Amino acid sequence: MAQLTVRNVSEQVVRALKQRAAAHGRSAEAEHREVLRAALLEGEETFATRAKALRERLHSSTDSSELIRADRDRDHAP
Repeated sequence: MAQLTVRNVSEQVVRALKQRAAAHGRSAEAEHREVLRAALLEGEETFATRAKALRERLHSSTDSSELIRADRDRDHAP
C-alpha cells in the first residue's frame, strides 16, 4: 500500500481531523484515509448509481431513427 505525506496543513484542519477521528473512534490517520476514500471514491459510485437510474428513467421504447426520418421528411417535403 502506498504512503502519502501532506505538508503545510493548517492547525485548524489538523484539529478538525483529530476531532472528527475521535468522534468516529478512529486514529487521525485512519480518519484521514476515510476522508480521502469518501471524497474520491464514493462520489464515483454515487454518480454511477445516479446515471444508471437516469438512463432507466429516460429509457424509451420509441425508435429514435423513426423520429429522425419523420423530421427529415417533413423538412424536405415539397
